[in-house]
Amino acid sequence: MTSIKGKVVWITGASSGIGEELAYQLAQKGAILILSARRMEKLNQVRDRCRAEHNAQAVVYPLDMTDLEAIDEAVSYLLSKFSHIDILINNAGFGHTQSFLDYDIKKAENMFQVNVLGLMYLSQLVGKNMRQFEKGHIVNVASVAGKVATPKSAVYSASKFAVTGFTNALRMELKPHNIKVTAINPGPVDTAFFDEFDPSGEYLDNVSSVVLTSEYVVNKTIRAIETNKREINLPKRLAVGSKIHTIAPAFGDFFIRTAFNKK
Repeated sequence: MTSIKGKVVWITGASSGIGEELAYQLAQKGAILILSARRMEKLNQVRDRCRAEHNAQAVVYPLDMTDLEAIDEAVSYLLSKFSHIDILINNAGFGHTQSFLDYDIKKAENMFQVNVLGLMYLSQLVGKNMRQFEKGHIVNVASVAGKVATPKSAVYSASKFAVTGFTNALRMELKPHNIKVTAINPGPVDTAFFDEFDPSGEYLDNVSSVVLTSEYVVNKTIRAIETNKREINLPKRLAVGSKIHTIAPAFGDFFIRTAFNKK
């Protein structure tokens, strides 16, 4: 078991959903927190709750993951304050659901900037710091959509497939430096993410049997960090479904097209 107490943990997308819940549960375990997202006011609220409920050490650094220069400045500043980052949790991300032929490609560009390029650049900069100390852990919150695509999620799935491939390659590259890399692949999670992904709420209602809570996902994520797991896939029935799709892709396509074409 790896102890989280006293570890410096940087969480992106920390203002709501999985990122916010990560802050609370990691604060309870005694982590030193760096909380990043775009919404300063909300970040301050999360920080204050971490301090009030768990007496946690927590700082806020607002960050736009589409701005590579801002990411560079953030890393330089935070390393000047903390000297090292023990755990980086790349949680920032968003999605849209729409038929690809009607999709605004500018939205696709923005999604890749946040979900992929920002994540990659932050991982590179923090990974260099971890390499100096020959230790660290990078956690990428991807998605089951990065293993099995579903209709009307072409762009979002593509971004998460990119994160999955990047994570798997990075894990092998950083292993000689004692740096762990973990992928978190949840299915639908009932968070503010779906305010943009599914404005009508119909999709969440249609797949309610597999919808997860952020508390559950975070509990499993922290357990994966503590036990150095390479990846976790949630819930189990979707994890099994992704394996079936790999073994029998034609059947998998038929099943997914009929079962998940509900957006």
